[in-house]
Order: sequence, then C-alpha cells, then structure tokens
Amino acid sequence: MASNKTVFFLIGVLLIVLGFSMLAPYSMQIIHNENSHSFLSSSFVTIFIGILCVLANLEKDFRLNLRQTFLFSTLAWVMVAIFGSLPFLLSNQSFSFSDAFFESMSGITTTGATIISDLDNSSKSILLWRAIMQWLGGIGIVVMAITILPLLKVGGMQLFKMEGPNSTEKILPRTVEVAAIIISTYIALTFFCGFFYWIFGMTIFDSICHAMTTIATGGFSTHNDSIGFFENSNIEIVASIFIILGSIPFISYLKFSQGNRKIFFQDVQIKGLIYLLAISIAIMFSYLIFINYESNIFDKVRISSFNVISILSGTGYVTDDFGLWGKFSLIFFLFLMFIGGCAGSTACGIKIFRLQMLLIFLKNQIKKLIYPNSVLIAKYNNQKISDDFIRSVIIFIFSFLFIFLIIAMLLSISGLDFVTSISGAASSISNVGPGLGEIIGPDGNYKNLPNLSKWILAGGMLLGRLELFAVLVLFFPSFWRN
Repeated sequence: MASNKTVFFLIGVLLIVLGFSMLAPYSMQIIHNENSHSFLSSSFVTIFIGILCVLANLEKDFRLNLRQTFLFSTLAWVMVAIFGSLPFLLSNQSFSFSDAFFESMSGITTTGATIISDLDNSSKSILLWRAIMQWLGGIGIVVMAITILPLLKVGGMQLFKMEGPNSTEKILPRTVEVAAIIISTYIALTFFCGFFYWIFGMTIFDSICHAMTTIATGGFSTHNDSIGFFENSNIEIVASIFIILGSIPFISYLKFSQGNRKIFFQDVQIKGLIYLLAISIAIMFSYLIFINYESNIFDKVRISSFNVISILSGTGYVTDDFGLWGKFSLIFFLFLMFIGGCAGSTACGIKIFRLQMLLIFLKNQIKKLIYPNSVLIAKYNNQKISDDFIRSVIIFIFSFLFIFLIIAMLLSISGLDFVTSISGAASSISNVGPGLGEIIGPDGNYKNLPNLSKWILAGGMLLGRLELFAVLVLFFPSFWRN
C-alpha cells in the first residue's frame, strides 16, 4: 500500500534539484557584482527543506498508487512555484509575495506572463532564473505527459500510454527510464537552439536564456520587446523552428531513437500541427495583405509566420503588437491560444489531438445521419478508439471552455475590463503569456493588475498546465474516501 511518504520524498528530491539550480543565477550575482546573496540564501533554504523531506520520508519500497500520483502531480508544481518565488522575494527588485508567486508560477508552468515592466534593466541573475524555471517546467511537463498523465486517463491522455507496465504501482522505475532519454533529447535541442541563436547575433547570455525558454515554449525573454528586440529575421527563423520542435510529442524523439525513422511523417498529431500552422499562417498573411500592413511581402510572411507559431504553441514571443492589426487579428489569435500544440510536448492549450478527436466525432455523427444502420469504427494513429474515449475528450474540451469562462468572470469581478478579462483567462489556462489589449497585450505586462487578479491567473496557469482534472479531482471528498 502506497503512502504519502513517497509523495513527499519525491517532492524533497525536486526541491533539492531546484535548490542547486539556484546556484547558476548566484554565479551571475557574483560576476556582475549585484551586491545580493538572494539566490544563495534561497538555495540554502530550498535544499535544506528538500533534504528534510527526503530524510523524513525514507522507505524501503517506494510506490505510488493512483491517489498519491494525482496528489504528487499537483503538489509538486505548487511547491516548486512557492520555493521558486524565494529569489524574487529576496531580490533587490521589490517583489511583493503576490508578484513573486505569480512570476514563479508563470515560469514553472511555461506560461510566460510577467509582472516585470523593465526587463532590459533587470538583473542578469533574475533573468537567468526566469529562463531556468521555464526550462525545468518544460522538462517536468514532458515527463509527466508521457509517463504519468496517460495512466491517470486525464482528458484522453491514455491514448499516449507507452508500452510497458500498466500499473501505477510501477510508475517510478518506468518514469526514470523514459526520463533519461527525454532529458538528454531536451538538453540536445536546447544546446543546438542556443548555438544557432549565438551564431546569428545573440550574446551568449541572451542565447542561453532564449534557448531554454524556446524549447520549453515558455516565452520569457531578457528584453522588453521580446524577440522583436533583435530585429533579426534569422533569429526569428531559428526561434520558429525550435518552437515547433518543442511543440511536437517528445515520444516521437524516443521512437526515432529506437529505430522508427518515419515517425515524424506518420504521426497524425504532428501532421495535424503542420497543417494547422500552414492554414493559420496563410490566413494571417492574407489578412496582412488585405489591411496593407508592411509594404514588403517578405516582412508579411515573416511577421505572420512567427506570431502564429508563437501564439499557437503557447510560447508567447512577440515581434509586433498584433493588437494594432485590427479586431480580426485579436479574435484569430484568441482562437489559436486555445488550441495549443501536441500532447506530450512542452506546448499547452487544448492540444491538437483533442481537436482531431472532435472532428472525428462530428464526421461520424454526420455519417450516422446519412447511414443510420452503419457501424462506424473510429481510429486515431491506427488505434481503435471507443465512444467512451471520444466522450472523455469532448468532456475535457467543454470543461476547458467552461473553466475559461469562470476565470474570465472572476477576473471581471476583480476589476478588470472585458478584453483584459477574456484574454487574460485564455492566456492563463492555455499557458500562453501575453494577452490582448493595452494592459496585458504584447506591449504590456501584468504588473498593474490587482493582487486578486494575479492569484486567479496563477490558479488558471496551474489548471491549464496539469490538464484540469489532475488538479480538480483533489477537491472531491469521494476521491479521498475511495
């Protein structure tokens, strides 16, 4: 029988890793003479608490049952966000606890929403820490999406269950095995992304930070103007390519390494992502021609491609204030925010496969109207899918939209205007980052929002990152009784 000791043991391990990660920004404090030891203090506290959790929860046999797995999934993200906020709280930049927690939760969930209004003059240590938080969050969600969420059967994620143990009792050894391959792939992609950023003109510091937030599809930048600061089309191309690489299922890299060389051309979800990107870019390109935005055709292609890829993936990098393009662009980008990238990637949102499932369901319903006596067998990636499975996906989609409306209403009650409430809710639950409008749009930030709004948005980030039900199930008494 699994106990909560395993949960807190694992959280202790995560805190130790987080604590040691804080030493990298501390080195920046020393190099740049920042006259602060906030990261050293934060590292000491985090590692100390982590070691206490590990030592207090040692067991001969570590196991997680279904209940503990749900608990760990949510508690791990919350605890990392809390301890990840310590460097912000102790820094010289005067963060309130609400601001520090918001920035930390935005980082670890790879959302990319920020309360820092002047990134260009922020300390290097803080900028590096934001990037590290997103990079760690990207690794965390990929490993969870491949090894844990499929076993929890959250919103159809069981479709991506890997071959091997079918029991939650064997999650730990399987997770360690898969995580090793996934992390090595993740590190390799980060290295090459940073290398090409540097080749095309970024400083070493900027290339490291942006490489981490690109692969994590997080979107934190070291500059107020995001990627637009560099005014370099080559950098935008590199960012677009590696954002897409971060938005496809990491299980595909695993299968590729195991000998399946055609996986990237066979996977229905990857093809769906590419088709959707192509169609969306074509629509936005045509719209920019229609409104005569930018005289150069190449600039129209560049601007439409980069911003569509960035918003659809949930990265949130910007090169232009698309809020100035007219109402159509606002509605279109709001739609893209909801979709997101592929399941099993660092991307966020409803996910491509769920949209494909919805289309399969609608197609079958139309066929049944035409051929009432027909027997239809739904398939996805050559796997048969049951009606119950499709139903669970549809329930997830409607739950996603319903919770989005609740968040939007709560934001409105907290004092925000209509556009900020709607786009803020969409951005938080889809983990995109920038919203729409003057306040939280591409040229704005979340600094001046009421504290209540920031806590509501942080909750939305957590819900969106952990696929809603992994969090919501903890609030049902029956889950704890049975």
